[in-house]
Amino acid sequence: MDRVPDSPGDADGALALRPLTARSIVLSTLLGHHPPELPARALVRVGALFGAAEGTVRVALTRMVAAGDLEQRGRAYRLTDRLLARQARQDDSRAPRTRRWDGGWEIAVVTSDRRAAPERAALRQAMATLRLAELREGTWLRPANLVRPRPAVAAEQCSWLTGAPEGDPVALAARLWDLDGWAGRARLLAAALERADGPAERFTVAAAVLRHLLADPVLPDRLLPPDWPGADLRRRYDAFEREFRALLPRYAAERHQDV
Repeated sequence: MDRVPDSPGDADGALALRPLTARSIVLSTLLGHHPPELPARALVRVGALFGAAEGTVRVALTRMVAAGDLEQRGRAYRLTDRLLARQARQDDSRAPRTRRWDGGWEIAVVTSDRRAAPERAALRQAMATLRLAELREGTWLRPANLVRPRPAVAAEQCSWLTGAPEGDPVALAARLWDLDGWAGRARLLAAALERADGPAERFTVAAAVLRHLLADPVLPDRLLPPDWPGADLRRRYDAFEREFRALLPRYAAERHQDV
């Protein structure tokens, strides 16, 4: 069983948190900002809050534009469509749209023949976004408790059915998702966020929290282990975001005075 860390540094080791880079600072700031556009000077100032030099942030901005992550609009930078889709997924992971579960399951069966590798990869990504799990090659399913549109690639490559397992749905859910593993990491992240000292450490842990929420299967309560930490982790992230939003305006205030 994972040990709860005694300090943020210990948490970093146990959780293998990604280091804070200029790119991650820019990306996380824009992903959390609505609309996802800020002037260069504001992003430089946010970087300075976390110890990133101005030149380092500006180089990161140039490289992110070249890589297709950002587009430049005058003196401001904005997320591209690809990352706008990621922002939408992150927003949804923080407040999933659910409906009352009647016991039914969504089932997707691949029916397209001779799919090229890019098509297979696109479908796998779409199924992850829809939070479906793969029972076997070409068969995906999950409880039908989520409200979200299906990407075109999922509709084109699969036939969609609704059904229910004849066996224990709790056992099936545990087979499809590593629920204990997800819950264990969620508790470690919650403890690390609570103990993190200062904006840079809290920002680093919060970014990991948001990535972890993307992997939450968002199952009906009766399919989850006792004391599921999903709601608690979301509350803790929301508290961090309110804290960060209180800091951000002082760095973004000169939106129209950027040089």
